[in-house]
Amino acid sequence: MSNPAVQNVSFTTFKLNGFHDLKEWRLLLSIPYVLMFVLSTIANSFLIFLIISQKALHSPMFVLISLMAVVDLFMPIFFVPNMILSFLFDWNLISLVGCLIQMFCVHYVGAFQSTLLLWMALDRLFAICKPLSYHKYMQIPNFMKFIIVPVIRNIMLVTVMVSLAGKLKFCMTNEIDHCFCEHMAVVQLACGDISINNLVGLLAAFLIPTVDVVFITISYVIIFASVIKSGKSHAKAMNTCVTHIIVITGTLTFALMAFLAYRTKNYFSPNSRIFISTMYALFPSCFNPIIYGLRTKEIREQFLNFFNHAKVSLQ
Repeated sequence: MSNPAVQNVSFTTFKLNGFHDLKEWRLLLSIPYVLMFVLSTIANSFLIFLIISQKALHSPMFVLISLMAVVDLFMPIFFVPNMILSFLFDWNLISLVGCLIQMFCVHYVGAFQSTLLLWMALDRLFAICKPLSYHKYMQIPNFMKFIIVPVIRNIMLVTVMVSLAGKLKFCMTNEIDHCFCEHMAVVQLACGDISINNLVGLLAAFLIPTVDVVFITISYVIIFASVIKSGKSHAKAMNTCVTHIIVITGTLTFALMAFLAYRTKNYFSPNSRIFISTMYALFPSCFNPIIYGLRTKEIREQFLNFFNHAKVSLQ
């Protein structure tokens, strides 16, 4: 029988033991994560700088792309440095408060990935289907009605999810089988009833990325129907749509895999689940700015102009 005294103890410090069974191989595993972190930091920082510094990119579409770059810049910062320190020096301890803060930051910023993709889809919808009224729709006072509801939704759901996790008693173990404080990885350590936590997590997954994807899909169906019906080219705007669809597909594929890995019976090993979760947060951050840079003509041209001016200045 379990000791009642032990059951009343709730851990306030946790060990993040992601990939722990790889032992000395964790040192080698740190190399690709460091490279991806550096790539993400440099690529997103430069994309933000380019959009801010080049007046030709001061339009609503590029403002949204820069906001996506901000999200992609901060997402890895919340967990990759700690993960690298754990791999290199076994510095894997985190307090309950620190764990909850990390959980909030990761899930809150992650929630805005799909929300920003929704705003980008609306931007393309107005540009292609309502070109004469585009600037009216994209003025801040008008566009705010499309912004305020998702922002409030994201804040409320993530805050409730993290607050409920903070009220749990963690008396089973203090070892989190993950590289960061992912919601379900932490909640599963609780010794009480976690059905409410699981329900809120499901609601957050349904009301944020799922709802966003539904509206994104509707937006692009309307866009493609409008283009086919009008018979006009819209090649430039459609090229941007294809870029967004590539980013959406990559982001949501990893998000879906990460969600299913923890909530359904599957054949994923613990290491596979952790890898998928880290890639969900890190992979889009690395490659979104590259995809936008390569496929968006205006960004590509401004990059070449900036590079040429920099080369002339150094000569």
